Formats: sequence, C-alpha cells, structure tokens
Amino acid sequence: MISIKTEAEIAAMRRTCRLAAETLQMVEHHVVAGVTTQELNDICHRFILEHGATPSPLNYRGFPRSICTSVNQQVCHGIPGKRILKSGDIINIDITTYLDGFHGDTSKTFHVGKPTPKGDKICQVAKACLDAGIRVVRPGARLGDIGWAVEQMALSHHCTVVREYCGHGIGREFHEEPAVLHYGKPNTGTMLQQGMIFTIEPMVNLGKPEIRHMPDKWTVVTRDHSLSSQFEHTILVTATGCDVLTSLDGEYLCSLPLENY
Repeated sequence: MISIKTEAEIAAMRRTCRLAAETLQMVEHHVVAGVTTQELNDICHRFILEHGATPSPLNYRGFPRSICTSVNQQVCHGIPGKRILKSGDIINIDITTYLDGFHGDTSKTFHVGKPTPKGDKICQVAKACLDAGIRVVRPGARLGDIGWAVEQMALSHHCTVVREYCGHGIGREFHEEPAVLHYGKPNTGTMLQQGMIFTIEPMVNLGKPEIRHMPDKWTVVTRDHSLSSQFEHTILVTATGCDVLTSLDGEYLCSLPLENY
C-alpha cells in the first residue's frame, strides 16, 4: 500500500532529505581528477555520521559501501573502490541518509574537470528529464504522466531511458510503494495524492537503452558502452503541486540550456 505521510512524518522527511542534499553538495568539491571513488565514499560516510545519521545503502541487501558511484558508462549502483577519476569523466553520486527513522534519497551526475561534448550533453538531458517529471507532480496527476514526460524529454534529444530501474516511494523504508517508472502513457497509473513522497530518478543513456550487470552483481552498465547520466530528487505531493525535499533553498528547476542538442 502507498503510505500517505502525516505532518510529523513529513517534518522528519524534510530533515533527512536536507541532510542528503547537504551531503551531495559537500562532496561536489571533492570530485576532482586524481581522487578515488573510495575516497569519495569515505568523505560522505564521515559527514553523514557526524550529522547524527547513517548511510542507508551500507549493507542494504549486501551492498558494501555507503554511497553509489557510477562512472561514465556505469548506469547505477557502482561500488566505490580503487578507481581513480580523470578529467573528462562523469560520475553519478547517489546519497541516501537515514535520520531519526526516515530515509532521504538524492543523486547528481558531476563532471570531473572540463566536460567533454558527449558528457555535457548527457548530463544536460538527464537533468532536463528529471525536471520534466517533477513539473508534472500535483494532486490528481498520474504516475504515467511522470513517466511520459521524462521519456519524451529524453527522446526529443535523441537519448534513451533505462527501463529496468525506477523511482520509488520512500519514508520509514528505503524503498516503498509506488514504483515510479520513467516511461509511460499520459493519464494512466496511480493517481497522486497530497502526502505521497517518492523519488524521481531517471537514468538516461546517450546511446541505446539496453544494460547489463557486471560480475560484482551490483554495477549496471550500458550494453553499447555509451555514457549514462542520472539525477534524482525526493518529492512531496502538496495540496497545490509538489515540494522537492532534497532541493536546497528551493532551487531545483535549474536545467542547463539545451539549445545545442
């Protein structure tokens, strides 16, 4: 069943989501050529603990680290380790915090050094896909409206959406109902209600949408080795629209210009 949050639960979600957003903002300054993904993991791990929370991914279904770091053609669930970032890479950092009994989830794809033309395009398009989905959220809209808006944005810029992974309800549990697909048909699926909280987190590929799993059984990569980018926010459905709980200072619809794509 889909959980409709109480005012007290929403207040708690605001706190954990803000911490997740602050962690993501903090680590951006450490995303530089020469750093390892394990070092980024350790920096985030310490920051989360110092703020009275724990990292939700650590030991979740056996995941061995505190954050996910997905580089270049890695779509999601990359395990931090010895990989050294180099200029021109893109890296998605996925943060989920567990504070006072509630989870907050957000991610962003960062450029390492000077962006490449392909890296610049896929990051711009992926962010625009997230924004397109968020703009749809309001009471009375349906989940299919979100998915349709996300995928149409990707296709309009000759990119594709990964279909095997989706957004999700979130709160006392890391993953709750509903599943929020990043493709769909308008006016289909569950109707949104005030008090629902869920993530929108499209994974967008520069090439084809097909994926495969690496031998570690966690890391997902594009089958055609094309670049992949993801952005994610945790969203509250309000009486008149939505509130992006993992946005700092309320500034979330900040897509880069797409005129060249």
